[in-house]
Amino acid sequence: MAGTSRLFSLAGGLMSRRWMRPVTRTFSDLHTLLYRVTAGAAQNPNYPTMLLTVTGRRSGKPRTVPLIYLQDGDRMVIAAAYAGSDSHPTWWLNLQAHPEAVVRVRDREVPVRAEVAPADQRPQLWRRLVQMYPYFTEYQQRTDREIPIIVLTPV
Repeated sequence: MAGTSRLFSLAGGLMSRRWMRPVTRTFSDLHTLLYRVTAGAAQNPNYPTMLLTVTGRRSGKPRTVPLIYLQDGDRMVIAAAYAGSDSHPTWWLNLQAHPEAVVRVRDREVPVRAEVAPADQRPQLWRRLVQMYPYFTEYQQRTDREIPIIVLTPV
């Protein structure tokens, strides 16, 4: 298990590099395709995964990314970690411009509205995210930016 964890950490470090973004996009597109074909069955059961479809801030076109999430009542919580990159992921920039999005969990789609987690909820949500996916701690250590935590509320 330690070898797998180390390998995952090394891969995450590479994926956070700017020159690796085309590779990251390719893996993301493949993951999205597999998710759709298998109705979400092709995912790691330890990390609940959704497809988030946002509106491109420049193109106005729908853009879909697979993301792990935390269920919080009827809300879903995600982190704009981008493997610890020094820049925000494009999907987060798009959500800031157009906070309405669609989440697909397995074969169910839900329209949502995104907002940054309130400051008083952030520490508890971050702890829960890290508990579920410990690599978030490493991602935060790789960057000077505070990783945004986003709450998606059904509309």
